[in-house]
Amino acid sequence: MSEFSDYMENKVINAMRGIPLNIGDLYAALYTVNPTDVGGGTEVTGNNYGRIVVPISAPSTGASSNPADAAYNTATAGWGTINAYGLFDAQTSGNLIMWTPLTTPKAINTGDTAKFNTGDIDITVD
Repeated sequence: MSEFSDYMENKVINAMRGIPLNIGDLYAALYTVNPTDVGGGTEVTGNNYGRIVVPISAPSTGASSNPADAAYNTATAGWGTINAYGLFDAQTSGNLIMWTPLTTPKAINTGDTAKFNTGDIDITVD
């Protein structure tokens, strides 16, 4: 289940107050140690890793997902075991928008290409 960050929760409340909600592109980050709603965690670094832009489809009944596959660069050395992903508003640094723990953690080894298949990123507002 996805968790909105405190930053995003405040943005939603401000949008209800008439303050525009402008985020732009979403960049997917991979974590070896889960973040929390305030951020933190351990994002992968080095070895050809970098956040990727992930398109999100228009919502329907409070849910949306990625309408196409989204792949990272091929790992030039191990990235560790990925336990969660997060969506940010910037390719580096930026604000955590939401994060999701993986049901099945996945080790990324030398030569592997991490990828979100179509529909893997599920955003639901309940």
